[in-house]
Amino acid sequence: MSSYPVKSVPLVAPGHTRPVTHLSFSVLEDDGTYLLASSCKDGNPMIRDWRGDWIGTFIGHKGAVWSTKLSLDCSKAATGSADFTAKIWDAYTGDALHSFPHNHIVRSVALSPSAEHLLTGGQEKKARIFNLTRSDAAPDFLGGDANSPCHDGTIKSVVWTGENILVTAGEDGSLKWWDFRTRQTITSVKFQDPITSMEHSVQTQRIVLTSGRTVAFIPALPAQAQTHSLELAYSPSSASLHPILQDRFVTGSLGDQWVRIHGAVEGEEREILKGHHGPVHCIEFSPDGEMFASGSGTIRLWQTTPGKTYGLWQGASNGNGTVH
Repeated sequence: MSSYPVKSVPLVAPGHTRPVTHLSFSVLEDDGTYLLASSCKDGNPMIRDWRGDWIGTFIGHKGAVWSTKLSLDCSKAATGSADFTAKIWDAYTGDALHSFPHNHIVRSVALSPSAEHLLTGGQEKKARIFNLTRSDAAPDFLGGDANSPCHDGTIKSVVWTGENILVTAGEDGSLKWWDFRTRQTITSVKFQDPITSMEHSVQTQRIVLTSGRTVAFIPALPAQAQTHSLELAYSPSSASLHPILQDRFVTGSLGDQWVRIHGAVEGEEREILKGHHGPVHCIEFSPDGEMFASGSGTIRLWQTTPGKTYGLWQGASNGNGTVH
């Protein structure tokens, strides 16, 4: 009897009605569970559990939501939207706690480790810091000047990599580290092409960045080890590093409908996964490394090791396309 190689079959997490723009997992809880936050052009960010089951939707934005992040204790969520606002939510009740107006689209948000401050960036080319303990106070600006942008293009992503370290990435190709206490630049790295995505891999303490055909793995804190960059045969829209093994990364692309797995050292293409029916805008590994989520018109969850019983999976497809 012939045997077939195990084939990855994704779980589909429906609910969004337009393209999914951003995915972000929470940290791993002591019981091995975690949450997944999704952003979408339908304006309704959602939270799901570690099995992909819907928990709730944050209702209140009047435009596309580009970024959703959970606090470390998962009690709060932050969102950034095309309605020119960033919002803070109670992640248990779904209630909006604060709404912070901007003068243009907010493309990315990040909460400090203590969840006392919110960092935002977007098409104003400025990065704001809001004190959530004094939500009525005026924000501070990175660079210290509300009249001077901190990038020469749209800020595509912001992350908080330490209690006092902030990182911003822009379409100008610049990656900048900032000191939260002084609001000034610590150091920066320049890429030839616009930066299209950036994530903070908490377990590996690296920034994973895409720019043109480049995927770069960069120490999250300044003045650490050397940057490792790989050139691919295509331009990825997003990339994510396996948080435990660190031997592979996954990518999506706006140029096709596929998810790809690459080796993290040489960048060789190991596998192409098909399932989406449109461009893949975003992708991220779960904190335990057992799966990764990709966002297109739907969210799909892929097992890192196909055939392993995990979550709602009971098996994986064989060569005949059946499930065993």
